[in-house]
Amino acid sequence: MNNSKLTNTVLNSDAAELKKMGYEQELNRHMSGFSNFAISFSIICILAGCITAFPQALGAGGGASIGIGWLVDASFTIIVSLCMAQIASSYPTAGGLYHWGSILGGRGFGWCTAWFNLLGIIFVVASVNFGVYDPMFKTLIAPLLGINPDSRITFSKQHL
Repeated sequence: MNNSKLTNTVLNSDAAELKKMGYEQELNRHMSGFSNFAISFSIICILAGCITAFPQALGAGGGASIGIGWLVDASFTIIVSLCMAQIASSYPTAGGLYHWGSILGGRGFGWCTAWFNLLGIIFVVASVNFGVYDPMFKTLIAPLLGINPDSRITFSKQHL
């Protein structure tokens, strides 16, 4: 039995097993425009990025640096997205970045890509939480609870 017939046999037995459980074998690869926007908007996190980066950029270089920086950053982002679109059109798999890394560079590259992706997500979530906590706490939550955020207790060796 050649490899093609073996693959078809396995796929047919998987489909039959799913049918016994009352399911049809399907892989829905459609995403609505709103779903795509919602995922993209939540990943780029404009609100937290503005809260954390805007004051530093404005203080360091002024308004022109923000405008020019945005254009330069947008240009590089478009280049990266075009490269990823090219890879996605060549290898349309459900695995994403780490699967592409495995195909293009081997298992080691796929493994590294997966871990760097996970670390990036963890650090992005941590930075968003760190950046949003201070302004949200000082301007919204602390006044509602009657807490003065400027009167923090600092501990030193004298207090211990």
